[in-house]
Amino acid sequence: MRTRQPTTTLEDQPIPVRAKLAAAWTSFMFLYAYVDILNFFTPGVIEDVLDGKVFEFDLSQTFSTTALTLVAIPILMVVLSMTLPARATRITNLIVASLYVPVTAFNAVGESWLYFYGLGIVLELILLALIVRYAWTWPRTVGDQPGP
Repeated sequence: MRTRQPTTTLEDQPIPVRAKLAAAWTSFMFLYAYVDILNFFTPGVIEDVLDGKVFEFDLSQTFSTTALTLVAIPILMVVLSMTLPARATRITNLIVASLYVPVTAFNAVGESWLYFYGLGIVLELILLALIVRYAWTWPRTVGDQPGP
């Protein structure tokens, strides 16, 4: 006769908001980078780059600096989400994630591989929505209310 072993429930500890934000920005950056990297396998893209064009833009120092800035901001959001004071982290995440919604949506303009870009953009938008939700619903404690 077998004795029945007691079942145990896995412990599910709450994840701090800062860690959720940093994880979401990290995931966003992987998608952001890999969509761009995998785009190089799209027919004609390498030829356009070799001819000095990306989408409708001429390759230049201005283009490269703008592209680096667009990638660097979400990368920095990983560390800022973990290190800024709570109020600054919340506000920064709300602003930056909201600004990246149209930036992300713009990536679909003029693209012929709509399934590929569509999937990448939808996943990025889901992550941005999670970031906004996490920041918007940041838990408060009783002592957080500003004084008169």
